Amino acid sequence: MNTERSPKSSQAKARFAGLFYAITIAAGLFAEIGVRAAFRSDDALSIGANGTFYRVGELADIIMLCSYLAVTTLLYELFEPTSRQLSLLAAAFSMIGIAMLASNGLLHMAPLALIERTRQCTGGCDVTVATLLDLHGKVYGISLIFFGIYCLLIGWLAIRSRSIPIAVGIAMMIGGASNLVTKVAGVLDPDLAFPKLVTVLPLFGEATLAVWLLLFGMRRLGREAA
Repeated sequence: MNTERSPKSSQAKARFAGLFYAITIAAGLFAEIGVRAAFRSDDALSIGANGTFYRVGELADIIMLCSYLAVTTLLYELFEPTSRQLSLLAAAFSMIGIAMLASNGLLHMAPLALIERTRQCTGGCDVTVATLLDLHGKVYGISLIFFGIYCLLIGWLAIRSRSIPIAVGIAMMIGGASNLVTKVAGVLDPDLAFPKLVTVLPLFGEATLAVWLLLFGMRRLGREAA
């Protein structure tokens, strides 16, 4: 069915979606590159000595996930007139990914809890902490499979709706496909490496959509397709 909506309301939702998408990207990059990357190659004592900064990484993850929930809800509403089924399916994949990352926070905080519990870490503690951090990275990668499918579907909906430039939709689909291929391959072969450009494509696609929505909104709502 077709749903008539106020153009002003739709534009506001589109811009809010862009804003929350930008917050999602910024918070996610800070948590992953600004915080966790500083500890992955370090020892357990370093994490214990910088516990507050380590916790800030988890707070950034929480902000990222809350923002992504808002993005998922708003994009579902914006693309529902184009295809309710595809929009709902996309939202479902996003919710699964968000739930996985929320649960994955336990693996992020477990090393610090272990260090604080033992106070003085031995070599065995270092191994346990390294294992927990490695598991966090693996679960994070698996969650990106679901987000990859989400980006593929959102990109396709953007193209079909004719409310966002085709180039933006294509960028989202390429980014989603990149996540899907690289992370599925990573499950099968953890040592498989991909060119840096391939791993940056998902970020480029989502950032492109976020910037477009934030600056321009949606030109017009698409009509539901059969």
